[in-house]
Amino acid sequence: MGPPAVDPFGYVGQRRRLIEAIRASGIEDLEVLRLFDQVPRHLFLPEAMRAHAYEDAAIPIGYGQTASQPSLQAAYLGAARPAPKDSVLEIGTGSGYLTALFATAAGRVYSVERVRELSARARKALDAVEVRNAALLVGDGSIGWRKFAPFDIIVVSAACPSVPHALLDQLADGGRMLIPVGALEEQRLVLVRRSGDTTSEEEVRGQCAFVPLLGQHGWKDA
Repeated sequence: MGPPAVDPFGYVGQRRRLIEAIRASGIEDLEVLRLFDQVPRHLFLPEAMRAHAYEDAAIPIGYGQTASQPSLQAAYLGAARPAPKDSVLEIGTGSGYLTALFATAAGRVYSVERVRELSARARKALDAVEVRNAALLVGDGSIGWRKFAPFDIIVVSAACPSVPHALLDQLADGGRMLIPVGALEEQRLVLVRRSGDTTSEEEVRGQCAFVPLLGQHGWKDA
């Protein structure tokens, strides 16, 4: 499952430079770095932005959304530590690039996106790199995807004022959730771990700026 080991789409040198930039940001996990070498980011971005695909920067993808900075996505992967048998819920499909990264490492990814056009574009990109273990849904990500719960990993790519209980309820015992929490202007990325009926939180990164999570258990209006 996941993208082919040999990239037929070019940009190999640019991708290696991105990996060095991610390493320079403090990410040393070789398994995480390997994922960025396998998945061609340019295929997940609008054509007009592909020249910037391998910069360590957030990229606008339309509809008021962005593709997150790769080093930040590497922090997600490093904290979540996906394994081949893990089931992953992703809130905010966006470009589909993080979806592909997790799908390459995990058993199955279920991704929810509220913007139908972005979900359709992500599906095309995932198909182009032969990701077959990712299911996409258009809907309110703040309520999760209860049909396939519980999930070993939940990753939220949009900011929320607090951790939604609807998502916590779908996290498996022993599972972990990454979510940016805070005000609209600035958040901190936290890792939530569940053990039975108790949870713990650990800050992964401070002073982040994500688009808001809109929905029933997120921001009602932003």
